Order: sequence, then structure tokens, then C-alpha cells
Amino acid sequence: MRKQYLHLSAFPCDMCAGPVLSGSVAVRENEISKETDIRPVGAICLSCGHRQNKVTEPARACHFPPIAWEPVGAIDPRHLTAAFVEALNRATETIKPVIQLPE
Repeated sequence: MRKQYLHLSAFPCDMCAGPVLSGSVAVRENEISKETDIRPVGAICLSCGHRQNKVTEPARACHFPPIAWEPVGAIDPRHLTAAFVEALNRATETIKPVIQLPE
């Protein structure tokens, strides 16, 4: 009875004090076994987008109870492409040209 669990925690962002959500996925072979194959999913501030993966002292993280999460099949490459394009668009929006060239 192998199950995958999603772990979520929240803590304040160092940049803007907004909420950062951090997640990881772990596997349990049965209800009483320890979790194995623990993999971080990532962390991001919901206010400013800063990717802060650890809480900074003296702030404390709020850990939510683990959620049973059914693993899915292979990831559709279209989803990865869409996420990559979105990340590039976000990056180009934040970069401002230093020198303006004449038209």
C-alpha cells in the first residue's frame, strides 16, 4: 500500500514579508513506515515571486498536515513548454533596457 504525500509549509518572505509556500513530496510504503524518497517541489512567495526555500530566523514556518497525493503518469511535455515560456515572459517583463537605441 505505497502512498505519496504532499507536505506544505508557509512562512514570511525575506523580500516583502508576503506568504511563501514551500512544498515537498515523500513516499510511505505503509501507514506506519517512515517516509522515504523525499523530494522538494519548490517554494515561492505569493506576493512578489521570490524563490526562498528556507525560513529565516526568527520567523517560524507553519507546517500543514501531509496530504495523500496520487502519483500521475508521465508529465506531458506541453505543460513543461508552457511553464518555460511563462517563466521567460516573466523574466523579460522584469528586465528593463539600460540603453535606449534610436529607432
